[in-house]
Amino acid sequence: MTRVRPLLAWGGLSALLLALAALSLCLGKMPVSAKELGQYALGGLDPRREATLSNLLWAIRGPRILAALAAGAALAASGSAYQALLVNPLVSPGILGVLAGASFGAALGLLWSWSLAGVQGLAFGFGLAAAGLAVLLSLFQGEKAVMSIVLGGVISGALFSALVSLVKYVADPYNQLPSIVFFLMGSLALVDGRTTALACLPMLAAVCGLLLLARPLDAMTMGDDEAASLGVRVGQVRGGVIALATLASALTVVVGGVIGWVGLIAPHLARRLVGPSMTRLLPASALVGAAYLLAMDTLARTAFPVEAPVGILTALCGIPCFVLLLRARRGNFA
Repeated sequence: MTRVRPLLAWGGLSALLLALAALSLCLGKMPVSAKELGQYALGGLDPRREATLSNLLWAIRGPRILAALAAGAALAASGSAYQALLVNPLVSPGILGVLAGASFGAALGLLWSWSLAGVQGLAFGFGLAAAGLAVLLSLFQGEKAVMSIVLGGVISGALFSALVSLVKYVADPYNQLPSIVFFLMGSLALVDGRTTALACLPMLAAVCGLLLLARPLDAMTMGDDEAASLGVRVGQVRGGVIALATLASALTVVVGGVIGWVGLIAPHLARRLVGPSMTRLLPASALVGAAYLLAMDTLARTAFPVEAPVGILTALCGIPCFVLLLRARRGNFA
């Protein structure tokens, strides 16, 4: 597949996002036709039907669509930033143990029968704690910063994964364990306007922060010494990228639980469209990730008699996509 011109890529991705958002607004247990959606926008419906559609679109589907777009963009941008920072195309937003830590926090909140807000708060807090532990462990490794951060993330992720297993073991198998398992599979079913406002705005702010660091990230893909010779403050940029990507990744767990593969697949798809330059790749990754998660969430709530966890679909669709990319590149992801 050849790379397309950036302007064509932006236009195509933007049109795809708008089409997916409109389709997601229309599809569901209570379908809305395109004609009806147009009449609603122009104020041509009878008051009773207009009130029903207002509640459906603004209180239920609208916040969920915005959450899917924001979470997909955050996961993809974080994955792209981590891949550039660690000079490894196979890493994802969970590389520092963020998703494992957030999983433990959520599982703990469900074990203690906390409210949804409490569960989300614990998930966010432990996600940040896991990343902090990974960075702390990396300080013991000496000068090889990239490798030490990866090793710290492996240790942190393994620790919190074990703690999640412990929580599952002690949870009530009838009243608590099903809720824990469902949350860990990822779902946007519980998203409401409050969650969207509280989580998605800082999530998008973190993505914007990553976009501002795209140019120094470009230089760091050549190595720390080369980046420093170009005037890049390597330590500050690395710390900023880790902080922003961790914040964005942890907030996605608050919105929809643990959703995998978006942060791994989207950067590779975007790279095929716009090339490896981070100034183009980061925004393209965010758009691809937003479109991918919105498409999977729409499929999750409309394709089956009972809503499926979106994390299952992102994995089932992401794995064959990644295999095809791997085969096309023959291991070369540059």
